Amino acid sequence: MLEKLFKLSENKTDVKTEVLAGVTTFMTMAYILAVNPSILSAAGMDSGAVFTATALAAFVGTLLMAVLANYPFALAPGMGLNAYFAYTVVIGMGYSWQYALTAVFAEGIIFIVLSMTNVREAIFNAIPRNLKSAVSVGIGLFIAFVGMQNAHIVIGGSTLIELFSLDGYNQVNGGITVLLAIIGVIITGILVIKNVKGNILWGILITWGLGIICQFAGLYVPNAEVGCYSLLPDFSNGLAIPSLSPIFCKLDFKGIFSLDFIVILFAFLFVDLFDTIGTLVGVSSKADMLDKDGKLPRIKGALLADAIATTAGAVLGTSTTTTFVESASGVSEGGRTGLTSVTTAILFGLSLFLSPIFLAIPSFATAPALVIVGLYMLTNVTNIDFNDMSEAIPCYVCIIAMPFFYSISEGIS
Repeated sequence: MLEKLFKLSENKTDVKTEVLAGVTTFMTMAYILAVNPSILSAAGMDSGAVFTATALAAFVGTLLMAVLANYPFALAPGMGLNAYFAYTVVIGMGYSWQYALTAVFAEGIIFIVLSMTNVREAIFNAIPRNLKSAVSVGIGLFIAFVGMQNAHIVIGGSTLIELFSLDGYNQVNGGITVLLAIIGVIITGILVIKNVKGNILWGILITWGLGIICQFAGLYVPNAEVGCYSLLPDFSNGLAIPSLSPIFCKLDFKGIFSLDFIVILFAFLFVDLFDTIGTLVGVSSKADMLDKDGKLPRIKGALLADAIATTAGAVLGTSTTTTFVESASGVSEGGRTGLTSVTTAILFGLSLFLSPIFLAIPSFATAPALVIVGLYMLTNVTNIDFNDMSEAIPCYVCIIAMPFFYSISEGIS
C-alpha cells in the first residue's frame, strides 16, 4: 500500500529510509515548538495556545505536502515571518495580533488563488535572482539579532545597542542566563560542525539542561516579576493539550481595506513567496528532483499545500506556515517521497501531548537556535553577484536595512 501511495521504488527509496528521514526532519524542526510560542507571546498571545496552534499547523501543512505533491518537505510556522508578525506588525506598528492574523489569513487566501494558476511561479521567475538571495540574508541577520536580544546578549545602551554587561542588568540571576545563551551558541555551533543530526534541537535541549542544573545549584533563581520562570516542566495538569480557545478564530476584519493593511499583507506575501519557492528549489535541487529545465515537477501541489496550511494556521492562531529549509536534513538522509512528510507530521501530532516540556524551554535556550538559523540564511550571500554594482547596491541596502530598521518589510521595500 505504501509503495502504491508514495511510489517508493520509482523514487529509489524504501520505507525504513523514508521513516528515518522523517524523524531527522522533525528533530531539526522541533525547535519551532519552543521558539514560536516564545516569539508570538511577545505580541500578547497565549504561549500555551500558540504551542497547540504551531503543532497543529505543522501537522496539517506537512500532511498536505505528502497528499498533494508527494514530496519529503515539512511545513510549520516560519522563522522570520513570526518575527515580522510579532516585532514589526504588533510591537512596531501597534496593531493587535488579531489584526495581524487577519493579514496572514488574507495572504493564505490570495496564495491559494495564485497557486491554482501559474501566477506564483511567474512572480518568482520575474524577480532578480540576486535580490531573492539578499532577502534571505537580511532575514538571517534580523533573526540572529532577535535571538541575541531575547537572550539579552545585546542590550540598549549609550551607543543605541551594546554588548551585555553585568552592571545593572538582571541582578536577580547575575547574568547567568546571558552566559548560558552564549555557551548555547558555542555548543550548537560545535554540533553543526560535527554534522550531528538535530543539532539545533540538541543545542536548545543542552542549553536548557545547563539552566536546570543552575536552578538546582541556586545560580538561577525563578522570579516571574523579572521574566525569569522556573525551568522545570509543569506536569501538574498531566499531559493535557493546551486550549486553543484564546487564539482560535480570532480574526479582526475591521480596517482591512486600509492602506496599512495592504502594506502588511504584501510584506507577508512577499516574504512567504520567496521563503517557500526558495526552499522548494533549494532543497529539491539538493535531492536531484529538478527536471532538465531546472523546474520542479508537481510544484503546483507543493505551493497549494503551503497556501492552504497558511490559511488554516491563521484560523488556528499562528503566523504564516511555510515550507522549512530544515527539510534538507531529511532529504540528506535519503528522504524522497511524501512518506518522509507523513512521518514528520505524525511526530508533530504526538508532540501536542508533550506541551509542558516545550513550554518550559526558556528564551535563553532558544536564542542559540535563532542565531544559528540566521547563519543558515546568511549563507545565501554567496549567491549574490557583487561584480555588478547595479545588482549589488540594492541587495546591500536590503540586507543592512532589515536588522538596522528592525523591520523585514522595510528592508524589502
